[in-house]
Amino acid sequence: MPISNPAALGAALRPGERLMGLDVGTKTIGVAVSDPLRMVASPVETIRRTKFRPDAERLALLATKLGVGGIVIGLPVSMDGSEGPRCQSVRQFAANLDPYLPLPMAFWDERLSTAAVEREMIAHDMTRKRRAEIIDRVAAAYILQGFLDWLRRPQPG
Repeated sequence: MPISNPAALGAALRPGERLMGLDVGTKTIGVAVSDPLRMVASPVETIRRTKFRPDAERLALLATKLGVGGIVIGLPVSMDGSEGPRCQSVRQFAANLDPYLPLPMAFWDERLSTAAVEREMIAHDMTRKRRAEIIDRVAAAYILQGFLDWLRRPQPG
């Protein structure tokens, strides 16, 4: 059940429920989760995409195991703010995920998240092989952390 207003996702959560962050790519899905106070996002795992159903079932299993009450999905908006085919693909993924994982979901602008994460890893002298192993889940944590930081700010209105 995707929510258009990210603030509504925060309002839909019960105390102690975690948020799950997803970085949905064509070959992998990076997964991150917040702590119960929704202060810090941590990388969890990278799912190698196979068919939709096993991927969705893995996400549902993780959500149940980790006490997730809502999902933040990175939306790959273009630099000019427009939505292209990748955004449509991610929106369709979320719509298809809903029957497997009927939790409130919100999209979060993920522009430059992977690039920012990769720059940081390079700065920490991480090998190319190690970066490739963890970049998707770290990007998911970066996306989720941006949402968590925004959620804690006083909202206008």
